Amino acid sequence: MNYFISDTHFFHADLLGPNDFAPRLFDSVAAMNNALISAWNARVDDENDRVYHLGDIAMNPEAMPTEQAVLAVLTQLHGQIVFIKGNHDYQARFKFLHRQDPGWHGQPKFLFHDVGTIIKDDHTQFIMTHYPLLLGITQQTLNLHGHIHNSMVPIAENINVGVDAPERRLVPSIQALPWGSPLSAAEVHELAAAKKAYLQKRGHN
Repeated sequence: MNYFISDTHFFHADLLGPNDFAPRLFDSVAAMNNALISAWNARVDDENDRVYHLGDIAMNPEAMPTEQAVLAVLTQLHGQIVFIKGNHDYQARFKFLHRQDPGWHGQPKFLFHDVGTIIKDDHTQFIMTHYPLLLGITQQTLNLHGHIHNSMVPIAENINVGVDAPERRLVPSIQALPWGSPLSAAEVHELAAAKKAYLQKRGHN
């Protein structure tokens, strides 16, 4: 099964506590990291599942986590992980993770894309990028993205799958998931339908 997430920002101490950008109500970075790991592993089957991570793995503006510290977190996460480069990711980190890849059932655990990638699910294209795209008139196409944290692009086809995304509040069953949970493809389709209805009620689209 495929899952989708963005903007984990492991180790990012500046996000702790109430704020408008990405409120993370934890007492410490360790508590936040552990919550993300637990939510991820509660959903993702390590034997079969793949998670698309749409950018911004880890950061801390004052003291960047070491590559070994980031690797130690990522190796705890279930499944194969496909990384799409975010604005706080960089090639040196991707190269390090590639060199230190622990493997996953005879395959690489980590795969990488600099800009984005596309898969098809239920006759719908998922165009996955870190930054939201303006697709114009589309049919059976969704842009899964992150980057804008606690903000929502007022376009039905743009689905923010970040851990802080307001779209998650549009579907009660998704809102009830533990904070930091990756989303399944079926839940992405639910969010898309809910967002379309939400925007139509408010005169968008």
